Amino acid sequence: MTQRAELATVLDRLAVDELVTAYAVTVDDGDWAAYRGLFAPGGRADYRSSGGIEGEAVEIAGWLAGNLGRFAVRQHLIVNRRVRFGVLEHDTGDTARVRADYVNPMRFTDGDGPAAPDLESGGRYDFGLLRTPEGWRIGEVVVTEKWRRTASGR
Repeated sequence: MTQRAELATVLDRLAVDELVTAYAVTVDDGDWAAYRGLFAPGGRADYRSSGGIEGEAVEIAGWLAGNLGRFAVRQHLIVNRRVRFGVLEHDTGDTARVRADYVNPMRFTDGDGPAAPDLESGGRYDFGLLRTPEGWRIGEVVVTEKWRRTASGR
């Protein structure tokens, strides 16, 4: 691999990492316009494993706004990111797959001082990314919830 190719790969990895981080931040901040902007045209999300819906980003943003709005505190921690370039069907060198684990503690209200989350969950994101004229965008994201704990311990 030439230095130029290596530099391009590093830059792509940084851009992909920024996209995955932006995904978490937009959900936590409830910035649904920015959330929609992370997706390629026709981009889809699938939250069915966590009791949600599957659909295009515009529909999903509305659903998330309605369901996550009751949680005043949200924090998606996305870790163990594994990036593979050129892995989607009919790849032309401009696709990537990112598999990453998440932990998501949430609270219904800010409350007075520190308190345990009302709901915690963890699992894995599987992102299918596309390079577009605007940069890397999400073509699809599938959430696989592996565990959930509520304040009651269930």
